[in-house]
Amino acid sequence: MSGAAITGLGWAATALFVGSYFFARPAALRTVQMLGALLWIVYGALIGAPPVIVANALVVAAAAWTLARQRACQVPR
Repeated sequence: MSGAAITGLGWAATALFVGSYFFARPAALRTVQMLGALLWIVYGALIGAPPVIVANALVVAAAAWTLARQRACQVPR
């Protein structure tokens, strides 16, 4: 992958992650956060940056845990 494509991936991950905060529904926010963090993990792997990979793996885990907990606590309609 070219350097420009890797940089573009990093910017796309940034835009997706920041954009997640504009979602009103918590489930949508968490889902988009996870997608952005997954892009960051790929970016981190491509540039060889373990801290980027680990930090975003933690974001994915936290968002998934929060989303699962939220869904488990919902009262069926």
